[in-house]
Formats: sequence, structure tokens, C-alpha cells
Amino acid sequence: MMNRMFLSRALASPVRPRDAGIPMLKPEADVRTTAPAADGPAALEIRDLSVSFRTSSGDVDAVRGVDITVRSGTTHAIVGESGSGKSVTMMGVLGLLPEEAQVSGSIRYLGKELVDAAPAELRAVRGAEIGVIFQDPLSSLNPVMTVGAQILESMTAHRGTAAGATWKRAAELLAEVGIPEAERRVKEYPHQFSGGMRQRVMIAMALAAEPRVLIADEATTALDVTVQAQILRLVQRITAERSMTTIWISHDLGVVAQIADDITVMQSGRVVERGSCHDIFAAPREAYTIALLESMPRLDAPLRELPPRATATGTAAVDVRDLEVAYQVKRGLRTGNRLVRAVDDVSLEIAAGETVGLVGESGSGKSTFARALLGLEPMRHGTVHLAGQDVAGARRASLSALRRNAQMVFQDPSSSMNPGLSVQEIVTEPLLINHRMSASGRRARAAELLELVELDPQLARRHPHQLSGGQRQRVAIARALSLEPSLLVCDEPVSALDVTVQTQILGLLRRLQADLGVSLLVISHDLAVIRDIAHRVAVMYLGKIVEVGDREAIFGSPQHPYTRALLGAVPTPDPTKRFPPTPLQGDPPSPLSPPPGCRFHSRCPAAVIGRCDTTVPTLTAWTPTHDVACVRLGEPELTRQT
Repeated sequence: MMNRMFLSRALASPVRPRDAGIPMLKPEADVRTTAPAADGPAALEIRDLSVSFRTSSGDVDAVRGVDITVRSGTTHAIVGESGSGKSVTMMGVLGLLPEEAQVSGSIRYLGKELVDAAPAELRAVRGAEIGVIFQDPLSSLNPVMTVGAQILESMTAHRGTAAGATWKRAAELLAEVGIPEAERRVKEYPHQFSGGMRQRVMIAMALAAEPRVLIADEATTALDVTVQAQILRLVQRITAERSMTTIWISHDLGVVAQIADDITVMQSGRVVERGSCHDIFAAPREAYTIALLESMPRLDAPLRELPPRATATGTAAVDVRDLEVAYQVKRGLRTGNRLVRAVDDVSLEIAAGETVGLVGESGSGKSTFARALLGLEPMRHGTVHLAGQDVAGARRASLSALRRNAQMVFQDPSSSMNPGLSVQEIVTEPLLINHRMSASGRRARAAELLELVELDPQLARRHPHQLSGGQRQRVAIARALSLEPSLLVCDEPVSALDVTVQTQILGLLRRLQADLGVSLLVISHDLAVIRDIAHRVAVMYLGKIVEVGDREAIFGSPQHPYTRALLGAVPTPDPTKRFPPTPLQGDPPSPLSPPPGCRFHSRCPAAVIGRCDTTVPTLTAWTPTHDVACVRLGEPELTRQT
């Protein structure tokens, strides 16, 4: 099963829409090369590496003729979009390719050949000499073993450390990667840690055998931007202290710019450009690299012109007042329930033809708020009006009519589509349910909708697995538009897509808004994406909105310390603008027991004990279009930090 899953991922090469504009791959002989950052001995040398997989349709090439040199003591980034061959190349280094893989070429680690090496030789290198951090720690950690036991297992497997010393050493490793109370937490299980802390545990496991080389495969992709900044700093500090070599695999050029010495750019299984980090970003030579850089949304780019909002007075598309969504959570087998407020006293209005961006870390209540708008979550208190009609007071029949006026585009289009239906059936299913439209009418409407989202109507007969990620998201948008709603709720609509495809989808949403006048609520953890599409921005923290205002105010003059921390943690795709020295520390508190007073005070660098921990701030007008919930709003010390 694992081999089949790996094979399907390895062979996933994105099929571009007609308007993708991605440059065609050049032959290996045309690879553009700039000078490396400095000469030095090689920790890893890959020469003419090719990897293919046997399938029922014949052999499929995943990697072809790859040459990479990783200098000792440096951080070497391998970048590219999905299907470019990044992970297949590194799995080849680790000897973790499935049996279906056919490998040729040379992989030399400190002069030792790894291709066709005996299993015992590979085991001696893997883990002990080359450690690895995977993208998703929850799927990599054993849920029924304590984290200390898993670190112990890594040490004994690769170093044969005496059992009496390993528990102490495991706690030391947890402390080294920044986990507080390490001696206590070493006995805890993975589910008792937050996402960022689990990734720290993975780093501790990788370090347990004291490897010389550390491979990080999309190690921060699933993390919030604030936690990502912490993990990047942690890896940089530890690898520098231990004089380690790091290979960083990523699709995020912002992250790469912050940490890399050298870069290799891959496309469709081949290397298209290589060189020093500064040279690649300052003067990219290959058209594909240029396209990647130009597709990156940036906080320091000029503000993009957006479709104008409706100026006529009238009913708002969405009007939320004092919304509270809460759940009863059991304390234990013999104790009572506890009330958890996922959304707490939130008010927000979205005008006709307006885009509002909703940002915040995981667990802040963004998605719960969006689901409550559509009547998909019960409200404990407050009101939600869609086009002037009360969602909570609507009966079942009228609620269905309200939902037709507000549709949702989910983060992962694959999981929100029936794989057994054709594109035409998926797009027109709402019409069949709500309007009983005839088959001929649905066929005609499907063609119109596909053209509306810039897809070839010929794709109507295909199924979701036959489409690229960007095409599937366009189909999801077409389905949401089939009932001609006045509001689209887009929950992380581009987070699962490559950066070039992200640009296309954001452009599509802007065009649809301009053409159709639809209002958008866009939820994202990526502030650069929100800056590129939203008229106004609301920032949520632990169930509350802490700041809301026009795009220019939020990104040009943020007033809340949390908003500033989010913006400061966003990696800029420019190696001359690396992270500030003090990223936001810690994880958000549990919503089961939120801090008293301002909920952010436990992490806030500007908190004043005695005020911030006792006073609950309310949204206060800073300017006519900018509201902030901070008890220190307007104080000179806080204002100077803007």
C-alpha cells in the first residue's frame, strides 16, 4: 500500500491549464549555472541520477539526469513545484524508493557510493549519518509511543546507546529544540503536543543519532507562519552549532530565501538552474525560475488594483453581530462538561462586491466562523444576516434558499468532490438538487460555467483524478457559482496549490468579482495572498477579532501586536531581507482555558501585567476604517513600533 501511495505521488506531474504560461523545460545541456556561494568539500554528490517507475502503461521517468553537489556545512535548497522530482531525488539518497523504482547514476556521500549499496550499508548511513525531517509529524510519529521512547528508539537503532542514559539524553534533546519542561514532556504522547511542538520532536529524533547531514522535506509547509519562523530559526541555530549540512526541500521561495546558501531549481524531473542563493534571487537566468519568482505574492510588492466595491447604499451581503459559536467538551469520565467558545462575540460586515480576508493562526476560529455564516454550525448567541435575511431564524426550506445565496469553496477540491462523478455532473449537481434542471439544460450550463472559470468545456467528461490541482479548484469554483450566489466563502482556496497556480486562481477570483459583483470571504494563513486579493482584512486570535480595517491600514500601519507579529513572520523571497531577530514565541493557548484579559497577553511582547491580563479589550476605532482591540492602543511606545 505504501509503495502504491508513494508511486502515485512521485508520478504526479501537474497538467497545466491552457493559460498557465509556465515555460517549457529545456534539455539538461541548457541548465543555467551561477557560481556557488563559496568553494568547499562536497558532503553529497549526485551525478546523472535517473529514477523511473514500472507501471502497467510502461516505464515512467520521475527524475532524469540530475546533477547536484551539496557542499559540507552549507544549506542547500532544492526547489520546484509538485511533480518536479525533489522528493524522489532525496528518497533516492536515503534508499527509500519503492521496489518499482529503477535507479541509475551515482549518489556519493562523503565519497561512499549509495546507488546499489547493500541494505546494511544503507542502514549505516540512513539515520546515523543522514537524518530526515518529514512534512507531517503526526503521520511520522507513532501515536501509541511516548515521544521519549521514540527518541530512545532512534538512538539505539543507529548508535546503540546504553538504555540507562537515553531517557536523560532524550529530555536534553527536547530541551535543545525548545520544548519547555522537557523532563516531564518526554513521557507524553504525540497527540499531547501542538503542531509546532510535534515538528520540534521530529527534529529531536533526527538529531538523536548525531547525523552529519539533515534533510528537511517540506518541514514547515503545514505550520502557521509564526511557528514556521520559530522552526526555521531553530534549524539554523542547531545546524550551525553542530556544523551540519542541511538539504532543504521546498516549494516556498520565501522560506528558501531566508535559509539557503545554494539553490537547485527542478522542473519535471530535471535540474533547470543552480547557483548561490543571492545570485538565483538577484539575477535568475532560466525562464522557469523567473516565472516562479514572479508568481510569489509579496508583502513588499506594490499594492494590486482590486475591483471596486459597490458604492450604492443598500443591504450588506453579510452582516454578523455578536456571533458566538460554542461547544460542550467533556472534562473526563467522572467530571462535567466545559464550554469552549470557538467564536466569541464577533461582529463583521461584508459589503456587496467586497472581498474580506480573514487571517489568523490555526485554532483561531476562522473556519468555524465561516461555517456559521452558512448555517453549518449552530450559533449560541448573536445574529447572521445574508442579504438581509436572518440565518438563525430561517426554517429548513428558507435556510436552503439562503444557502443557495452563499456557497463555499473548500481548501482541498479532491476531498470535496465525488470521484465517481464527471466534471459536468459535479458542476451541475447543485442545479439538479435545487432547480430540477433537465439533462440538456445542465449540459449547456456546465459548458458555460467551465468557460467562466477559464477551463475547456471538453473537460466536462473527465473525472477529478484526471485533472491537475489548479483545474480541480477551478471546477470547485464553477460548482459554487452554479447557483449564482451573492457570496463565495473561500476557505484556504490556494494553500494546496503550487505558487504559479495560486497566481492563476487569485486572478480568476478577482475577475469573477469584477464581472459578477460577487462578495468574497477569503480565509487564509498566508497574509501575502490576502494582501493580493482583499479590500478589507480581519485578524482573529483565539476566537476573537483583534484588528479589522482596509488593506492599506492593516498592511501599512498595523496597530495590534499580534498583527505585527504575523506580518513580521512572513518570509520575504529576498535573501537580503532575512527574518527579524525576535519572532513571536510559543503557541496559542488552548481554547479550553483561554488567558484572562486580553487573550494575546501571554505571548505579547508589549503586554503590561496588571492591565493586559485583567482588562478585556474591545474593538475601538483607530481611524474611521480601522478598528483595534488593544488596551494599549494609542500609547506612544506601542505607536512607535508601527
